[in-house]
Amino acid sequence: MSSKTKRALTVAGVVVMTGGLLVGCGSSSSSTSTGSTNTTSNSSGGSSAGKKVTITWAIGSITHDNLNQQLVAGFEKAHPNITVKIQPEASNTDTTRQQLTTAIGAGATTPDVYLGDVVWPAQFGSNNLAQPLNKLFPQSFWNRFSPGLVQGATYNNNIYAAPFFVDTAFLFYRKDLLKKAGLPVPTTWEQLQSDAQTLQKKNLVKYGFIWQGDSYEGLTCDFTEYLADAGGQVLNSSGQPVLSSAAGNKAVSFMRSLITSGVTPNAVTTDQENQSMNLFEQGQVAFLRNWSYAWTDSQSAAQSKVVGKVGVVVLPTFAGESKHYSSVGGWDLYVNPHSKNLQADETFIDWLTGPEAQKILVEHGELPTNAAVAKEASSIGKSPIFGLLPQVSYISRPSQSPNYPQLSQAIYSNINAALAGSASVSDALTKADSQMKSSSSNTGL
Repeated sequence: MSSKTKRALTVAGVVVMTGGLLVGCGSSSSSTSTGSTNTTSNSSGGSSAGKKVTITWAIGSITHDNLNQQLVAGFEKAHPNITVKIQPEASNTDTTRQQLTTAIGAGATTPDVYLGDVVWPAQFGSNNLAQPLNKLFPQSFWNRFSPGLVQGATYNNNIYAAPFFVDTAFLFYRKDLLKKAGLPVPTTWEQLQSDAQTLQKKNLVKYGFIWQGDSYEGLTCDFTEYLADAGGQVLNSSGQPVLSSAAGNKAVSFMRSLITSGVTPNAVTTDQENQSMNLFEQGQVAFLRNWSYAWTDSQSAAQSKVVGKVGVVVLPTFAGESKHYSSVGGWDLYVNPHSKNLQADETFIDWLTGPEAQKILVEHGELPTNAAVAKEASSIGKSPIFGLLPQVSYISRPSQSPNYPQLSQAIYSNINAALAGSASVSDALTKADSQMKSSSSNTGL
């Protein structure tokens, strides 16, 4: 497995349970053009009050191109009275989670700020491992982020993380095959299924559409997108599971129909990102649902047979719907509730999510969470992925529950059974709801 693929699995949302890994983004002055806002009087407390402060930033995942050091250098130049010490995180998300849980749970005051998975807010917030950031930042601060991202960082009306950089899924397609068959790029799931069948009937490609259907975290991501497109949700406003619904049935029935119609092979029920990507790169697939890294990988002549033949658009939606939902992956910024440097922590996070730092992320190929930066021409010119970001409707997995690992397992194991035909759609959804309800009493990490 390539390093890019390993990273994509992590960004897609590596979810952990105790004891194991369940596998499967300027200054702080106000500027309406960049989405940056003044925070509070505390924002400048660490940098302008004259007192020198050192904070520790635990960070992993974006160590490529010395990006961590570049961000720190930019921040320290803007705020010379704050020194940032980098504390490397483990490459394994499970290990990082356990280390942070142990240290912060024991009252450690460092790290002050740490990088964490987008599915951690409820787990860490409910166990007093993360500072409620809405207590530090005013409401105006949160307006800088792309719609849907702050909701994913919220638990019990508190925001426990600031979105840093995001990853999300897109539809990759063989533009040469569509042109040959005289077909438009599909915008609905129904159209995609029809176009895929047409391409297969014309013997232009072996497989119509490939995605991630194995019993693992990636399937939770895929299913969440179809469910949102159908107008459904995993949990209602009271936190109760509601998969057994008309929307749930529509989502899973369609996913199953992709297999029974022959558009998607039966083997998809054992496919993860790596398998689906390999098939697409070998020229055997017309349409692929995958994360942003798939664009770069598909254009690598060393491993891909479809260089120059690939197009990318936002994921389709169901006919009659207007929003194109895509699961949120990526990384957030958290603050240690025991930190002795909250003012400096606030200043640091304000800068990291502001225009200067977010543009640095873009230069290195990361997807920004700052909505204004995502829309700027400089971002759009980086790759076709950046030009699509304003069209994406982000949807978070049900990470607003402290029991997210158990919830996700209930989802992907039962949806996988329905896709494989070993359980009916209705039975799978009912069982998933039941399992999620039974896990509600377990809120520990």
